Amino acid sequence: MTYTLITGASGGIGYALAKEFAAKKHNLILVARSNDKLLNISQEIGSKFGIDIVVISADLIKENAAQEVFDKTIKRSLTVDILVNNAGFGDYTLFHSSDWSKQKRMIDLNVTAVADFTYLFGNEMKKRGYGRILNVASMAGFFAIPYFGTYCATKAFVLNFSLAVNEELRGTGVSVTALCPGPVDTGFENAANLKYTKLFMTGAYSAEKIAKAGYRAVMKEKAVQYGGFVVALLNFASRLLPRTLVTKIAKKMMGGMGI
Repeated sequence: MTYTLITGASGGIGYALAKEFAAKKHNLILVARSNDKLLNISQEIGSKFGIDIVVISADLIKENAAQEVFDKTIKRSLTVDILVNNAGFGDYTLFHSSDWSKQKRMIDLNVTAVADFTYLFGNEMKKRGYGRILNVASMAGFFAIPYFGTYCATKAFVLNFSLAVNEELRGTGVSVTALCPGPVDTGFENAANLKYTKLFMTGAYSAEKIAKAGYRAVMKEKAVQYGGFVVALLNFASRLLPRTLVTKIAKKMMGGMGI
């Protein structure tokens, strides 16, 4: 029996991805901090779609967390043929006035955990000659957005890391897909202090729509999946204009906090 492992599965895009994969009859391993939330989701999705669901509670910010999750799957003889690195968070604030420990946790979760999981499960996939990895990046990875610098940098890492590793894995039966959503109505905007920025006040996609696009992309082995035409256009535009100008435009687009 094979499984799709999804991190950050207790809400937002991760929860939507869990439902999407379940609807396509994938057995699931759901990973997040809240064991209670995962158990509720497991009961909801498992009974509806008739699939097997394993819950692993873990704080992926902690050192060696990915290794511990990996070891649990090995110990239980759970074969992960699809990995979804979704867990992450952002913080819209002045960098030098921010809580550095929070910035550090963001890097640990958005960057280190993604690389750890990709390394551990990717090697197992290579041995078997089959596997799919979906790394959730962001439109923010295209830009250097003032007040959002750390998050943008982490998502730029996810995008470029995914592209590079996908090319390295060509011919092995394993692929890596970077999913790059724009604004998504998930509650992320509240946690990241983005609720009243111009970007989110102009509207956002649903998590379900992004999950469907991500599912199709990873199953088709696409290198990149943009969260709609506008996101793809913004990525293209960011390559044509001077980076300093793009940064000024991004700052204006995000305005609204009065920082």
